[in-house]
Amino acid sequence: MSVLGDFWGGLLVGLQWGNLFYCFLGALIGTLIGVLPGLGPVPTIAMLLPITFYLSPVSALIMLAGIYYGAQYGGSTTAILVNLPGENSSVITCLDGYQMARKGEAGAALAVAALGSLFAGIFATFFIAVMAPPLANVALLFGPAENFSLMILGLIAAIVLAQGSVLKALGMIVFGLLLSMVGTDVNSGEPRLALGISDLLDGIGFVPLAMGLFAVAEIIKNLEQPEHREQIAKVSNLWPTRNDFRRSWPAVLRGSGIGAILGLLPGGGAMLSSFVAYTVEKRLSPHPEKFGTGMIEGVAAPEAANNAGAQTSFIPFLTLGIPGNAVLALMTGAMMIHGIQPGPEVMTKNPDLFWGLIASMLIGNIMLVVINLPLLPIWVSLLRVPYKLFYPAILVFCCIGVYSLNNSVNEVFFLVLFGFLGYFLLKWGCEPAPLLLAFVLGPLLEENFRRAMRLSRGDPSTFITQPISAALLALALVLLAVLVFPAIRKRRQDAL
Repeated sequence: MSVLGDFWGGLLVGLQWGNLFYCFLGALIGTLIGVLPGLGPVPTIAMLLPITFYLSPVSALIMLAGIYYGAQYGGSTTAILVNLPGENSSVITCLDGYQMARKGEAGAALAVAALGSLFAGIFATFFIAVMAPPLANVALLFGPAENFSLMILGLIAAIVLAQGSVLKALGMIVFGLLLSMVGTDVNSGEPRLALGISDLLDGIGFVPLAMGLFAVAEIIKNLEQPEHREQIAKVSNLWPTRNDFRRSWPAVLRGSGIGAILGLLPGGGAMLSSFVAYTVEKRLSPHPEKFGTGMIEGVAAPEAANNAGAQTSFIPFLTLGIPGNAVLALMTGAMMIHGIQPGPEVMTKNPDLFWGLIASMLIGNIMLVVINLPLLPIWVSLLRVPYKLFYPAILVFCCIGVYSLNNSVNEVFFLVLFGFLGYFLLKWGCEPAPLLLAFVLGPLLEENFRRAMRLSRGDPSTFITQPISAALLALALVLLAVLVFPAIRKRRQDAL
């Protein structure tokens, strides 16, 4: 069947009433958590993971994906109106979006951001539909050795996610791998790192770990800082002028292309795409000195790029089973909860899920424009609600969700433990995202390593004699060298 036929089949899945509802719900929640500072898609998806137990895999992933790319829409609202990015990828939008709002052009900035994101979302959806099948077919050629090397490459590339020290990011990956080893060894049946705790014989639960590291830790971090918000700008007219359209559409086209390409890179996604798109627009502009004073191109390009990047980051996740960021690591966990192994076989064994998820992105982006612009007064009202009124409800929801998994109080204790662990990691400058990625990939990494060693009768050279595996390991070494050598050189220069 052709890509067009497969996509049409996925569209029929996405248009089912139940999936439409969860697509709308995900888009609405994504917009809400994007608007509210202090929240984000990672802690929100972590909190909602228990709910996915009671949904079909297709509905669950459609809702979680809607939260992810919906947050990119919502984040622009606070960036433009309050000079406070609701989502990391909207940081760059503050530069020109808020300045436009101060000049009375908030409506034009919001409309361009929404329409640019809509175009980018539609473009990215068809980009995924075209690119994913051939990449999945290539991935079917992979054996255990190639899969192991691919996951090593994914873990090394995950260091890009960390904003701080390379060594700290490597430490988080090692720590995540160690946590993934807790439980009973599949081959020998012997307990590993369980510390005599019976609840750990089945391993550390993904949900309490994710909730603790992101949701609870984020709450503790936010409560530590005094809440400060700028005056909310007034919105008068929600339709851009003809001049705004003329200046913004080339920026939207370039931003969509940049986001679609950079979204394929592990750790690329929305944030890197928005920064690169803004830099490109500034360099191409005949008046680069005006950027930061309220240029419409400075809103259009990054908003198109972050939405396109957020969506195309699903390509390596769906085809190779490699999550490129923390959100997709959480979605990997959601798939495993339903007994579905992310990777190339998803397209052949679960075509409804594969194509239904892709088609739902087209539906969700259209919904997001309807949600964002007409409901703008509601979002503005929510911005006035103090954060201290939100966090108690979030904590209660986390505890109820974790307890409901196995009706175990120990799960709640683990949630609290990982919450404080995540908080201290943030205080020490260690990003928890690489840890979560390593925790998700750890069991798969071990399984493929053991299978490859059994097939080669214990010969470790199988990882370098297989051409694809050797190429992936070489690429991982190059990437590691590119990341480590500049840091070492800088440290030596500072010492001198």
